[in-house]
Amino acid sequence: MSATSRAVLVKYWGYSNFRPLQEEIVDQVLEGKDTLALLPTGGGKSICFQVPAMVMEGICIVVTPLIALMKDQVQNLKKVGIPAAAIYSGMHPSEIDIVYNQSIYGRLKFLYVSPERLATTTFIEAIKQMKINLLAIDESHCISQWGYDFRPPYLEISKIRPYLPNVPILALTATATKEVVEDIQEKLLFKKKNVFQTSFERKNVTYNVVHEADKNQLLLRLAKKMTSGSGIVYVRNRKRTRTISEWLTLQGISSTFYHAGLDTLTRDKRQEQWKRGVYKIIVATNAFGMGIDKPDVRLVVHMDLPDTIEAYFQEAGRAGRDLKDSSAYLIVSQEDVKSLKINFEHTYPEQRKLKAIYQAIGNYLQIPIGSGKDQSYDFDMIAFSKNYNFNLVEVFNAVKLFEKEGIIALSESFHTPSKIFIKADRSDLYRFQVEQPDFDLLIKFLLRNFPGILTDFVTISEEQVALKLHTKTDQIIAQLNKLQQFQFLVYMPQNDKPQLILVSERLDVNSLYFSKENYHDRKKIAAKHLQSVIDFVYNDHVCRSIQLLAYFNEKTSVRCGRCDVCIKRNKLNINDIEFKSVKMILISKLAERPYPIFEIIELFDNMDEEKVLDIIQWMLDNEMITKDRNGYLHTKSKQLDL
Repeated sequence: MSATSRAVLVKYWGYSNFRPLQEEIVDQVLEGKDTLALLPTGGGKSICFQVPAMVMEGICIVVTPLIALMKDQVQNLKKVGIPAAAIYSGMHPSEIDIVYNQSIYGRLKFLYVSPERLATTTFIEAIKQMKINLLAIDESHCISQWGYDFRPPYLEISKIRPYLPNVPILALTATATKEVVEDIQEKLLFKKKNVFQTSFERKNVTYNVVHEADKNQLLLRLAKKMTSGSGIVYVRNRKRTRTISEWLTLQGISSTFYHAGLDTLTRDKRQEQWKRGVYKIIVATNAFGMGIDKPDVRLVVHMDLPDTIEAYFQEAGRAGRDLKDSSAYLIVSQEDVKSLKINFEHTYPEQRKLKAIYQAIGNYLQIPIGSGKDQSYDFDMIAFSKNYNFNLVEVFNAVKLFEKEGIIALSESFHTPSKIFIKADRSDLYRFQVEQPDFDLLIKFLLRNFPGILTDFVTISEEQVALKLHTKTDQIIAQLNKLQQFQFLVYMPQNDKPQLILVSERLDVNSLYFSKENYHDRKKIAAKHLQSVIDFVYNDHVCRSIQLLAYFNEKTSVRCGRCDVCIKRNKLNINDIEFKSVKMILISKLAERPYPIFEIIELFDNMDEEKVLDIIQWMLDNEMITKDRNGYLHTKSKQLDL
């Protein structure tokens, strides 16, 4: 199948060769094997399911939690002539019906859906009638309770497998520990374990941790040193995106800011301007970056501590996708760890508060108890929090917990332009135009200028229609609403609000239950993730790249030679008398028996502890001594497997 796969790759994407492991993964899928693909950020995961889906007859179902990424990939597929569609919250029922019909009758090659969609009766009935060639699961780490972004709706995926007995699954993710890799395959009911994984090592990216009180000045120095390409600066707080961006601009660094609180058109515009190089730096919350494939990011700076190593690795991994030298900096002050711990506590509000927030959401959206299942509602979290005098951070984390319980789902804010679909068939058109002459001009304009409006939703601009018809926008909107009342057409005005979806009907608050797995167990796992971040920040004796690789169970003793730890170690003078003395004494002592590191340090209590630790690490790096899993040092010839 390789020749056919390459032909598809060239025809639609213009690449003459696959990236490392892509071809092997594609071949596994074409052989009908369940496969887990771990490819780094920017490693070309989408090609791994798009190419085999194009080779095989039928449609590929793609499950992804990110609406923005869904829409972006659908748009990109359409650009190269591949029919694709997505179903997500906020769509009109008629619009969803059209997409299902297109899928059933073989008019689409790709259908993107959210994991919440899988549990609906409508989806189950639809897939029974589709010819499905592949089930692709993006961000598959979300299925594992050991992952950093566990989402229970992903567990619904295994429930649809009986309806797709001969359809292979391709699970994809950028970051996963050993436990998560095993869990993904188990939860997705893999027929046989099958993992393809590239190294997590990014040889062209240098990771640095810098302890600095004046973060802004260090950021400015880093930005000025960046002579080409662009940079991303990550912060936790929306307000700080603006203040830091404006400060950089005042210092002569072209900059803009980005966060989920901005309207969609503004976000899209700023993202596009940054991609085109209008701005050198974009200051953003972690809402920015998913699906962004900008090759020349030379610098990624974290001004605040991330919640997990996985999140840090993904965000820092947006640097250097063109394989040219790039840098990631994590700037740390004394208050950062304290702030991270406070944020951790806010992530798990008391259950009393959780129930109060849930009840308020139902009242705010005016949903009767026992109603609302599978319905979407506009939900402005800021307005809701103010209205009920709730802390916004607690509301956000409460909603995330409700998502994990499979009670509700919240989509990110996205821009949906106005859409129209004429329901009337051609035989009714003439009769309606005769009976309702006031609408004749508008109807003729729509039929003449929007081909396909009788079979599918089309995007319109009310302002442009009004301009062409020499009338006011308000009048066009009024006419469209009236035509919808006549059931002549379906009119969906543009929307920029996030959507809240009730996965189950609204529950009585006394029936609201939070599982041990999603509350207590997740809190323990989150605490473990938090500690991993703290350990990474304060471990200045092991190469940063080695630390990150070890976190993902990838062992190497080869230092990067460029990170803050390695630079400090490179300054060691191995011809120094103290260096030679420590090395000689250490080898002599370890020849007698293994020693824990703290005992070794006590042998040199007249020396600077940092220097002793640096010499020990140098000897470990150069394989003169070894360390066992209990932390004991050995000479290479006498290491004991303790």
